Amino acid sequence: MRTPPKLVLSAVLMIGVAFGGLAVDSVRSTPAQALNNGLVRTPPMGFNDWNAFGCDVSEQLIKQTADSFVSSGLKAAGYQYVNIDDCWMTHSRDPQTGRLVPDPAKFPDGIDGTADYVHSLGLKLGIYEDAGTATCAGYPGSLGHETVDAQTFADWGVDYLKYDNCNNAGSTTTQQYIDRYSAMRDALAATGRPIVYSICEWGVNSPWLWAPSVGNLWRTTGDISDGWNSLKSIIRENLPLYPYAGAGAFNDPDMLEIGNGGMTDTEYRTHFAVWSMFAAPLLIGSDLRQATPATMNILLNKDIIAIDQDPLSKQAKPISDSNGHVVLAKPLQGGDVAVALYNESDTAARISTTVGAAGLPKATAYRQKDLWTGTSTETAGTISAVVPPHGTAIYRLSKDSKWANLPPSADLSVTLPGAAATGSQPVVNPNTPVDVQTALTDNGRAPLISAAVTLTAPAGWTVTVKSSPIGVAIQSGKPFKSQWTIAPPAGAGPGSYQVSASAVYNWTGGSWQTITTTTAFVVAKPPPSGVSYLSDLDWLSASNDWGPVEKDRSNGETGAADGHTITINGVTYAKGLGTNAPAEIDYYLDGRCSTVSTDVGIDDEKNGSPANATFIIYADGTEVANSGAMTAADPAKHLSGSLAGAQVLRLVADDNGSPDSDHTDWAGAQITC
Repeated sequence: MRTPPKLVLSAVLMIGVAFGGLAVDSVRSTPAQALNNGLVRTPPMGFNDWNAFGCDVSEQLIKQTADSFVSSGLKAAGYQYVNIDDCWMTHSRDPQTGRLVPDPAKFPDGIDGTADYVHSLGLKLGIYEDAGTATCAGYPGSLGHETVDAQTFADWGVDYLKYDNCNNAGSTTTQQYIDRYSAMRDALAATGRPIVYSICEWGVNSPWLWAPSVGNLWRTTGDISDGWNSLKSIIRENLPLYPYAGAGAFNDPDMLEIGNGGMTDTEYRTHFAVWSMFAAPLLIGSDLRQATPATMNILLNKDIIAIDQDPLSKQAKPISDSNGHVVLAKPLQGGDVAVALYNESDTAARISTTVGAAGLPKATAYRQKDLWTGTSTETAGTISAVVPPHGTAIYRLSKDSKWANLPPSADLSVTLPGAAATGSQPVVNPNTPVDVQTALTDNGRAPLISAAVTLTAPAGWTVTVKSSPIGVAIQSGKPFKSQWTIAPPAGAGPGSYQVSASAVYNWTGGSWQTITTTTAFVVAKPPPSGVSYLSDLDWLSASNDWGPVEKDRSNGETGAADGHTITINGVTYAKGLGTNAPAEIDYYLDGRCSTVSTDVGIDDEKNGSPANATFIIYADGTEVANSGAMTAADPAKHLSGSLAGAQVLRLVADDNGSPDSDHTDWAGAQITC
């Protein structure tokens, strides 16, 4: 659960963050045996109210969500747990029995009445509590009350418990964490009721090393937020933990944000695909009563759900990871393998691997099913796609003796060998032609016949063919390349513009195929001459962990302009940028600038916290300044670097793996052009 709004963590938790990792290896260096309670042999699927509603939980919401499970097809697709998060109870226990008391205004029929309704629909009910003296929202915690609370949950008909980590009474060491969470494990077991046990200690004390014998799943990261930087950061944290997942024991990178509106549908598809490759719980965190068709299409994708729910329950292993291009492979029951091509970067990219690297045995050819489109092709051994920025292609690969009946797999890319490498999206100037190359590659056994490639730009742009776009016969593994020039009109305003390439081709099976790819081009305004504050300029792109990047304010984590005066170690700044690490900001320079300079540090509003961040400046992808790790106790550091000839400036605040919300200031940031 998120500490509202991720600003206030108890001092004792902060101590745990600082020291918790030191004791892990002394406790256990290999994965523990999975908790033998027979539950969730595949990852749990369902709903949790916190991401969309926070404390605004009610019996009506839970019942309406359960109804939505049935009417929308979610129940049929495998979603079954309807989980209540924090704020469901009163602020005092029953003075006679010591039991927790449901808020009568929110739950007039009580938790047991709500459970009865959910159960009547063939679904299961989950509840929330905390392994501390109080929940994150300040309601009674279960520390010291494990026996009575577990029995209360069992009496109410609860099927799932999420157990949080706020206000944990000074608990810091790994053994203290094990003791607190084991106490509830034992209390739940003593009730005799099967209750799924979800440990939510935020990855503080490396729970993947000890929690398999304590709970059914355990949080591996801090709280997710509905933004790309948060999603990207959590994926990074969970990637190396594949050895620790298994049936009934799962790494939990937090609940789904799909449908909450803070990310694009492409990013939400990545969220769902990567979570399924992770064998992660699929707990919907959006308002299903208002879900869009795009949201439901993602959540109801039966082929990707099957990857998550595969009986082997293995988490995917990263088999390659370079320049923000990650390939994941997940073995499946029966010998198939799921492969995901994840593009963390801000530019469309061709990402590829081989069936051998993915773990498939040698064969003449393979069936490759695209799990987003549902279409199947044959591949000779290459698994490849042009993946949009922040996107993920996901496939199921199988040995198939009837591969010759399938069209060959192919991919189509658009590259700009004549354009500057920007480190973000390709940037072009109005009325200035740039060279573009298309490449159609046959990844199958059969050749592509009579291929024709077209390139389409927005209205008013010019597109000129420089070499033939017609390929008579394209052999396996041989890309067919065509050269083009494109140019935006003189009056093109700043913004992102889509350029699309399409190819039609035949094959020996005799059916025409079409493939399309799109690349975003950015028309940007060059900076003015002289010295400019970056907070007075428009950026190319900005991503932030919590809330938007702020201009001339610290980061307030929620909405625009909700921060304060930038202050680092008692020094205030009227100008600058307020970010929340991990964060990235790109500015277009057009090769016109010479230097960048800024003071950097953790804002004073984080004094007393374990905030820890590194500030890095890049010019066209080359590092030109680095602060090293900084804490909230450090005075500001001055960074400067050369921008000579650079097209794009990138400011990066790295959270160094800290789960705290790091308020990272770029104070007085300037460029000279």
